[in-house]
Amino acid sequence: MGAPATISIIVLTGVLGAFLAKKQGLLTMQKALQEVRMGNAPAEELLHGLLIILAGIVLVTPGFITDTIGFLLLIPMIRNIMFSVLKAKVETYVSSNKNMNKVIEINPDDER
Repeated sequence: MGAPATISIIVLTGVLGAFLAKKQGLLTMQKALQEVRMGNAPAEELLHGLLIILAGIVLVTPGFITDTIGFLLLIPMIRNIMFSVLKAKVETYVSSNKNMNKVIEINPDDER
């Protein structure tokens, strides 16, 4: 593959990725607004939005591997899998650190 073909592919994937990221981002924003209107916290949609932003950043980074990762993150089914994995890791982290978050109150009027 020559340099012109490689540069063309990089530019094409960047433009296509930006278009897809924008489209997916707008859909995710609409879902988040719908959740807010229903009185729910849009936690899942916000994480999907972060993954879409990450996909956009990775897509504008030159390289075939980064483009593949970026396009995979734009597929809702892949994002759902990533969401499940991240959610499980956060729940494990939070449950293992429950006892580490103790608050110690100090009253400034107490004398030593």
